[in-house]
Amino acid sequence: MPSPSPSALGRVLVIAGSDSGGGAGIQADIKTVTALGGYAATAITAVTVQNTLGVTGVHPIPLDVVAAQARAVLSDIGADAIKTGMLGDAAVVALVAELLDEAAVPAVVDPVMVAKGGASLLAADAVAAVRERLIPRAALLTPNAPEAEALTGLPVATTDDLRRAGAALLAAGARAVLMKGGHVPGDRVVDLLMTPAGETAFEGERIDSRHTHGTGCTLASACAAGLAQGLDLTSAVARAWDYVHNAMLCAPGLGAGHGPLDHAWPLRGRA
Repeated sequence: MPSPSPSALGRVLVIAGSDSGGGAGIQADIKTVTALGGYAATAITAVTVQNTLGVTGVHPIPLDVVAAQARAVLSDIGADAIKTGMLGDAAVVALVAELLDEAAVPAVVDPVMVAKGGASLLAADAVAAVRERLIPRAALLTPNAPEAEALTGLPVATTDDLRRAGAALLAAGARAVLMKGGHVPGDRVVDLLMTPAGETAFEGERIDSRHTHGTGCTLASACAAGLAQGLDLTSAVARAWDYVHNAMLCAPGLGAGHGPLDHAWPLRGRA
């Protein structure tokens, strides 16, 4: 069987933190991109000590090592899209902005700020750096409601609030935003894909489960895989949304806290 061309394969460089529990971060990113048929490479920004019960340690990787990882990948393997996750501080945010300019491929920016268990994953002074340096470089920005509040200063408690915050983020320079509604109360979850050309809603029944660790990382990486493989934005988000929905339904039930999803469900023919 002939090898696929790099563009058909979909090369995704993920710049994010490591999750020792395997449910979120780099581990979830690699699993997601692989399950969707893409190729994942990484530049690790921090090593976290965590499991389903929470984060007990965060150990940043030196800035020059983060840069070296990314440039080693870009200079040899290349990338069709970049996905960013946990960045930690303003210096890493500034570096990533430089790397996005060097790579000149679509960037999916997941503005990770707080872990599922409540631990802070982004320094307070780095929020402004994300707003000023990453949002204008994002082909797709994927904030949840608390992240949207932090980035815009607007309250986000309803779907209409999500829409208003999304408009503000588009005005700040993002080419598209996927406003995630998981934190908005209600029996149904509504995510809004917003671009200057219009809006697409993705809606479904809320899944009553404690196994939701890594949903944000997984969704953003799935979107990046689709863009890397040449899907248009709406199709990439639609496939990603379906993938995450089924990964939640198939969650293996691991751990005593916020458990992981089943990233490998497509490989087992389960949904």
